[in-house]
Amino acid sequence: MDALLNELQAGMQRRLLALPERIRPFTTSFTSLPRAISLTGPRGVGKTVFLLHHAKGKKILYMSADSPLLAGLKLYAIIKQAFLAGYEGVIVDEVHFAKDWSISLKAIYDEYPDRILWISDSSSLILRSGTADLSRRFLQISMPLLSFREFLFLEYGNSYSPIEAFTNSSSYTDSFKVQPEPKILEAWQKYKQQGTRPFYSEGNFSERLIAIMEKSLYYDIPFLVPSITDNNLRLMSSVISTLAQSVIPRLHVSSLCADWGIGSDKLYQLIGAMEAVGLLRVIRYEQDKKAKTAGAKLFLADPALYMVLGSNTGTAREAMVAMFCTNSGWNVYASKDETKGDFIISQFHNGKVIRFLLEVGGSKKVKKSADFVIRDDIDLPGLTALPLWLLGMGW
Repeated sequence: MDALLNELQAGMQRRLLALPERIRPFTTSFTSLPRAISLTGPRGVGKTVFLLHHAKGKKILYMSADSPLLAGLKLYAIIKQAFLAGYEGVIVDEVHFAKDWSISLKAIYDEYPDRILWISDSSSLILRSGTADLSRRFLQISMPLLSFREFLFLEYGNSYSPIEAFTNSSSYTDSFKVQPEPKILEAWQKYKQQGTRPFYSEGNFSERLIAIMEKSLYYDIPFLVPSITDNNLRLMSSVISTLAQSVIPRLHVSSLCADWGIGSDKLYQLIGAMEAVGLLRVIRYEQDKKAKTAGAKLFLADPALYMVLGSNTGTAREAMVAMFCTNSGWNVYASKDETKGDFIISQFHNGKVIRFLLEVGGSKKVKKSADFVIRDDIDLPGLTALPLWLLGMGW
């Protein structure tokens, strides 16, 4: 076991030395962390960097549960030995790959009340599927895709405060905190193509994003859908390809079920799993409370996938608005009357619920009956016309 701990420590040191000079602001916005956290988020958003950044200066041991070093070993025994060796805490990445991980963590948490336990995974639903209840013990932190505001920091080192585009009557003035000068607008075009995950700067973004999509399908979803078949996996790949090319972001459930020989319950289960691991974003009508649904609109959760897979521009814009608004704290719903607008967003603000109807399009898009029209390819906002890039400054 001592040899294993030495190997893990050496691996952690290599990772610490490889940390980027600029780290996404979501990570650095946390000045300190409690002793037990559960960090979730899509693959490739920087969860490992988050954990290692906060481990600097502490005697904490990092391990990834999918490492061959840990194959066949009990997580409980490894962590206990690390504590006996003098470590003040452990990080367990990709925790669901460890056998009986939830039981082990519950026991360690209770037996070592003064030690640090930080875990991560790609889906909170995967963590909730554990047999032991960890929710009341671990602080839940959800890490979203990279915002345009964070992208500007990684590109240029410029720090901007989040901008609330809808409820702030001075959003026009706020936009000048980020002067839409040529380099900002150039960065916006780059962000739309490959800016949603911090590894964009390392090159081969398209190939890496496809690899993440496939790993989410073939490695993560089987933990949520144990009875999954090869036919189910091919169906989910087909759903992604179909949505990437669709002008109207919806699925024809009955046709899909007939074509692939599955029941609607199974299809809804697969869609729910794809949503849970960050592949899809289901947008419902405002009063739709059905557990089994493909939504009123169904988007790829990462808008950059539309660019990688060769998409319809209008659908990609709508997917980006849905992502921006969701990550900025808004509830996002589909409009039942698309002659008036595309989305309804709502939020509890200053003691009351506020709602706005949004229309989404290019630089010439008209407002229809919406409260705001979100236009891509414009630089400055007007009273009710907001540039799409401004929404990307919300978190």
